[in-house]
Order: sequence, then C-alpha cells, then structure tokens
Amino acid sequence: MSSTISKKRKFVADGVFYAELNELLTRELAEHGYSGVEVRVTPLRTEIIIRATRTQNVLGEKGRRIRELTSVVQKRFKFPEGTVELYAEKVNNRGLCAIAQAESLRYKLLGGLAVRRACYGVLRFIMESGAKGCEVIVSGKLRAQRAKAMKFKDGYMISSGFPVNEYIDGAVRHVMLRQGVLGIKVKIMKTWDPTGRDGPKTPLPDVVVVHTPKEDAEEFRPEVDGKSAGKPGLEQQYGEKPQQPVEPATF
Repeated sequence: MSSTISKKRKFVADGVFYAELNELLTRELAEHGYSGVEVRVTPLRTEIIIRATRTQNVLGEKGRRIRELTSVVQKRFKFPEGTVELYAEKVNNRGLCAIAQAESLRYKLLGGLAVRRACYGVLRFIMESGAKGCEVIVSGKLRAQRAKAMKFKDGYMISSGFPVNEYIDGAVRHVMLRQGVLGIKVKIMKTWDPTGRDGPKTPLPDVVVVHTPKEDAEEFRPEVDGKSAGKPGLEQQYGEKPQQPVEPATF
C-alpha cells in the first residue's frame, strides 16, 4: 500500500528527483553533448528522455551504456523492475542549445585554446545557426593572478519581461584549470518561428508589423430596379422626401 503524500511534498520530491537526475547525467554524458533531460510520468512507467548531440555515444555499443544508466537510475530512486525507461533524443540544432555550447567552450578551454579565440568561435557558430543574439561571459583568473570577467556579445538580446522565459536559453559551467576555476555563462536568444521548431511560436509583444496597404478597387454596387444601389439617400434614411430648394425669383 503506497503512502499518500501532500501536493506540496510531491512537487518538492519531483523537483529534487529532476535536479539529482540532471546532475548525474551532466557528469556522465558531458563529453557526449548532453543537452538536457525530460521526465514523462505515465500510469504504467516513467519515461526519461535524454537530449544529446551525439546520441550514438549515449546509447553505447549495442545499447550497453543506456542499459547501465537505466539500472543506475532504477536502483538509486528505488523504481520497481521494468517501470523506468531511458531514451536518447538528438538535438535538432545544437547551435541553439546553450548547454551544448557551454560544454563545447569548456572542452576548448581545457584543451589549452586561448579564451578570446574560443569565445569568438562559439559566438560565430551560434549566430550562423540562426540565433537572434547571444552572450558569452568567462570569469576567473584568465591570464594574470588577478581575476576578471570577459564578456562577448553579438546580435539582439532581451533581459527582462515574460518573453525571457520563452526566448532565452542559458547555461552555466565551471572549468577546472591549473591556475583556478573559470566560470562560463552562455545565453542564446532564439528567433521567432511560427512552426515552433527552432524557436517559440509566440512573437515578441513589442514587435509591430506594418502591412502594405491594398490597392483601392472600384466598389461593386448591384443595380436595384434599374437604379444603382449606392449609399442610402435622405429618403431612405429618414423615410420622407427631401424638400426641393426654391429658386429665387428674378425681376
């Protein structure tokens, strides 16, 4: 008999589960282009969809890696046998995924590439992938002992209001270098996409679209009893015949 818990505790438990699962997959699949996770709970089983840029590496040889991860998740969170399934989904456009680009920049810096060159490379790749704007911030001991932050921007970026939730994709990563820890922050602003594939369906609220005026076509007025049915006259409006103006007498 399952113990019933309050709604508050359920939401907190779901949030803790998601946070711990995300942390586990971030550490395990960072080098395979891990880009986020989605949890779908059905009456029969719990489906965990792992988004990554290199799904073949996530699956492993003959599906070995994904089976190992399924076993780990099942034992850690005490799921009954066969009630949890892990799937791998390929990211449509990795240039518009902040997590993938933050990991890419992290591995570039670990490989010894200069900070400025690595950041401009990531910035250019994001903009070429169809983003409306992007921002990369790297902070820490970059060259000298004194810590500082370098900010790289391109395109258009919003920072406030509700559209931030839909248009901005952000990620933060840490790079453990010999001289200390560097912090990486990547923000990508997606463009409006009516299909919802590469961006949100809802347009920005402050965008004004000015349509081109249509050409004035001649108004079609059908004839009624041999007369053109145009605008209603005074007689039609008020139901009485208008008085004819009296011409002044000439002497």
